Amino acid sequence: MPLTGYLIRHVHWPLMERLKENRTRAYLQELRDSQHMERDALLTSQRRKLGKLLQHAVQNVPAYTEFASDFADSADQPERFLQSLPVLTKGQFRAASQQYLTRGADTSRLISNRTGGSTGEPTHFYLDRPTVERYEAARWLGLSWHGIRIGDSSVMIWGSPIELGQQQANCYRIKERWLKNRLMIPAYNLDERRLEHDLGLIRRFRPAYLYGYASALYTLAEMMRQKGTRLRHRLKAVVSTAESLHDYQREAITDAFQAPVVNEYGARDGGIIAYQCPAGRMHAFSENSYLEVVDPVTGHPLPPGQTGQLLVTDLYNYVMPRLRYQLGDIVAFSPESCSCGIQYPLLAQIDGREDDMFVSTRGNYVHGHYFNHIVRNMEGFRTFQIVQHEPHRLTLKLVKDPNRYSHAEETRLLAGIRSVLGEDVFVSVRYVEEIPPAVSGKARYAIREFPLVLTRSQHGND
Repeated sequence: MPLTGYLIRHVHWPLMERLKENRTRAYLQELRDSQHMERDALLTSQRRKLGKLLQHAVQNVPAYTEFASDFADSADQPERFLQSLPVLTKGQFRAASQQYLTRGADTSRLISNRTGGSTGEPTHFYLDRPTVERYEAARWLGLSWHGIRIGDSSVMIWGSPIELGQQQANCYRIKERWLKNRLMIPAYNLDERRLEHDLGLIRRFRPAYLYGYASALYTLAEMMRQKGTRLRHRLKAVVSTAESLHDYQREAITDAFQAPVVNEYGARDGGIIAYQCPAGRMHAFSENSYLEVVDPVTGHPLPPGQTGQLLVTDLYNYVMPRLRYQLGDIVAFSPESCSCGIQYPLLAQIDGREDDMFVSTRGNYVHGHYFNHIVRNMEGFRTFQIVQHEPHRLTLKLVKDPNRYSHAEETRLLAGIRSVLGEDVFVSVRYVEEIPPAVSGKARYAIREFPLVLTRSQHGND
């Protein structure tokens, strides 16, 4: 909607900046100015920010104060000092999260957040508003590379706020529609019988771009290709996020929507890390974070071109610094420069999480992220994995928290699973001590063991 976008850019955002001191656009301009700096200048800027963050951490964050004297001896080499610190895993952070909170921080004035547990370790943490605004600035810069502006309309193939009450859900939809110019189609309930309905919503809304989970966008694209239908208006881009984007998915999405597919790489507990440019390369926002790629066994730094564990140090999160934080992804740096002219460093390979689409006994598709939403606010499980062997048969693996587990919570979880996959599905519950990670380093919580595209008879809908 052109008018809505205009009002968001010229009325809503200026009001946010004046009344709430929102600085997203100011941070966006900083990133715009720095993206064409020479590499040496970018490294100098990053080194300065890293040194300032480390100085703060060893003086004010209980988890790091023991390293204060070591930092004093190597303050002029912040990268070398950082590499001398131990890697911080999500499990270690969860076990002592309060030790990473800056002394004197008032949590009532901070933004409480929690990962969904895609790595098998749901993690609770705090951010301040400037840090969140810098994340948003990075996203808008990446989108701007493809001609997308703040306020441009979008349709999200995304997770609905299923834990909200009806009134809260209505407020959420109004905010999304009129303050963000966004329409949402639930990724949890994609169904070929609703395809024309969903496409009708998109056509009437005429978004500038689509945004969603890689597997959900691919599922929608495949349904469109099978039906031989198109959107009938031109998109600036289809933005894939939250999962690994495979070549076959990119090809199908490009063909179905007749638009370029843009990969966004980020994490709830790591911010917007990298974005794909028009030349097809992934640029890491080095002004916002310091990234390391290390050998998963030895922890030693790896040169560009070699894949290893990604460690992230957020350069602006002063309220709860996590130095050398292990996201659980396997990546590689590229030694090359990009033809697009953007000087931010390149990632050559990203092997992030993979969420699977499930098939209900009614024949609709349910994004695996749905189960993550159910479990996210349950305290009785440390992690879980759900495997769909066939539409009527699943295995649910649970790692219980012995101090918080309750049978009532497990019953709620099973009811939530059956509510979307079918009341008659058989769920075999197994209690395990741990769930080993996949090759990518992440423990997949949603796995489907059969082809996604099923006939109606296989669905049980003859």
